[in-house]
Amino acid sequence: MKLAVILFLFILGIVFIVKGGDFFVDAASWIATVSGIPKLIIGATIVSLATTLPEMLVSLMASLQGKVDMSIGNAVGSVTANIGLIMAISLICMPSVIKRRDYLPKSVLMMAAALLIVIGGIGGEVSLPLSVVLLLVFVVFIFENIDSARRSMSDEDSAKSHKERVRPEKKEITSNMIKFVLGAVGIVVGAQLLVDNGSELARIVGVSERIIGVTIVAIGTSLPELVTTITAVVKKQSALSVGNILGANILDLSLIMPLCAVVSGKPLPISQASAAIDLPACLLVGVIAMVPAMIAARFRRWQGVLLLIVYIGYVVITCTYTGI
Repeated sequence: MKLAVILFLFILGIVFIVKGGDFFVDAASWIATVSGIPKLIIGATIVSLATTLPEMLVSLMASLQGKVDMSIGNAVGSVTANIGLIMAISLICMPSVIKRRDYLPKSVLMMAAALLIVIGGIGGEVSLPLSVVLLLVFVVFIFENIDSARRSMSDEDSAKSHKERVRPEKKEITSNMIKFVLGAVGIVVGAQLLVDNGSELARIVGVSERIIGVTIVAIGTSLPELVTTITAVVKKQSALSVGNILGANILDLSLIMPLCAVVSGKPLPISQASAAIDLPACLLVGVIAMVPAMIAARFRRWQGVLLLIVYIGYVVITCTYTGI
């Protein structure tokens, strides 16, 4: 009976996060749209911040409660899930030609953050100096997006769309503000349920909090990105989908991890299993996704297939060989 209650509350947490994330993303996207910001910038900043909020709250709460493995596992596992599962689906369904100048800076920042975390894994911890460097990556990411937005807004098409924007009605503003607040509350409550019951589930089932963190919790907190990606695929908006994933990954690595270290007030210890499997897997899927795309200036379907195979292999290895 106790296991059934824990599973129910765990699933309820995921539902709160997904629905709250849905409301939050809708409201954030509306704010971005009425402001006339280009789709790539919307995806990489506002939508990414909105869809990353679940991971951030789950990791911060886990860190505050001393559940470090779940905190790190969720942040890193979410990046691996974002690329190996969600981005893979996007590329399989919607391969596309890209402009290197739009994606190269974000790709470099994401890979740099992943590499720094891997280096931290070799040292066995996310130290405070490493946290400072990661936060600098986050700051560079924000400034790069502001610069990209400024360049895009100066283009003729962006200027035209700016002139054609319709002033939103009061009812529409109220509706989206309510969505924004309800979404935030849903994510906070869902995150708490996910952390508390995920930890209890790990104890009862007999697996480590890290396994729960990099699999169920990571995928659960990545569901907003999955919903956003599926919506983007249906509407054939590949820039919004990939931009959202890249932005979310940079935030997961360069903002969430350092914040967890700062909140805990001490370096975050990284387990040998995470250092040997989780962190390299995160870097590997990033390389597969971005390096060929930057060379060929396009995302290809085979990348999506390979990413999905690597991700499935990673999950199998994690659960089979490190689930004790």
